Amino acid sequence: MSESDPPSRRTAPIPMAAFALAAATPVPLLVLGALLGGAWLWAGFLYMALLSVLLDQLIPWVAGESEEGQEFPGADAVLAGIGLSALVLLPVAVWAIAGSSGLSVGQRVLMFFGTGFWLGQVGHPAAHELIHRMTRPLFRLGQVFYAAILFGQHASAHRLVHHRFVATDQDPNSAREGESFYRFAPRAWIGSFRLGRQAESDLRARAKTRLGLHPYAIYALGGAISLVLAFAIAGLPGIGIWILLGLHAQMQVLVSDYVQHYGLRRRILDNGRPEPVSPRHSWNTAHWFTSAMMLNAPRHSDHHAHPSRPYPALRLPGADEAPRLPWPLPVACTLAFLPRTWARAIRPHLKRWRESDNSPGTRQR
Repeated sequence: MSESDPPSRRTAPIPMAAFALAAATPVPLLVLGALLGGAWLWAGFLYMALLSVLLDQLIPWVAGESEEGQEFPGADAVLAGIGLSALVLLPVAVWAIAGSSGLSVGQRVLMFFGTGFWLGQVGHPAAHELIHRMTRPLFRLGQVFYAAILFGQHASAHRLVHHRFVATDQDPNSAREGESFYRFAPRAWIGSFRLGRQAESDLRARAKTRLGLHPYAIYALGGAISLVLAFAIAGLPGIGIWILLGLHAQMQVLVSDYVQHYGLRRRILDNGRPEPVSPRHSWNTAHWFTSAMMLNAPRHSDHHAHPSRPYPALRLPGADEAPRLPWPLPVACTLAFLPRTWARAIRPHLKRWRESDNSPGTRQR
């Protein structure tokens, strides 16, 4: 698909049922695979690794947008269902991979990667939406997901640091042009941990009323409970597999941040401050099936403009309003693991966007 919208663009938005089915289908396949092995495991793995990208290419449909102000009564229920499914799938996968499931070595590998892909590409987008919800139980569920994958800091740093400083050097999760993913990942992990903790501590220092337990204590407790559960399931191998699944999911969180802001910078105005965040500061993709599976996470510009907007209502800016990747988001993230290939592939698109977005009287940093 090209960077511009196809002439035959349809206007129907993705229906709620499509979000639910696309996101949740791998869970029963993987659970059945853990219990029965065989074709169920292959189905769950191939769904995540191949089918979603194939459907994007075979059916080049760009989904439309819902009416402004439209309500989505089932949207939060889908988020909660996916969040709870992740908390079930994680221990099931640890048992299947490290425990006495009877699966062969090859089947355990399929279970590991199928589960890891789902946690990073579906569980994370759902938890990302949950930490932006104002309803406390939903917000807490998002926190619990990140704590379970041993990445609780993301629930704080994403809201309090990334959204404020995106596309500036003050945001550790905004990748610079020419920076490889392998240089970006440790910088982003350490920086988000440190700045997220500082932001939460600053909030508590300014608060006039007690805000309760520090979130980083909650994240540490959640991680410890997760590893105790892993040990109860499969001993020391269970702890090892839980940690590896968490790292697999964390890498996908980080690589999505890397891709979705790569090389984009807010202009520094004459007063020395960055310009307001706009659609120009996030890469988007227009591919329909991965958008459904990832709960519209590829419509990233509109999320930054309206963080509390329900995911079914997120808009896709025109290719002349915001930079757009020519590949589905999972493909772009795969390319990012190959630094030379990624740099060669993204360079012309970044150059073209900068040329079209160039404005006099400002400077970039």
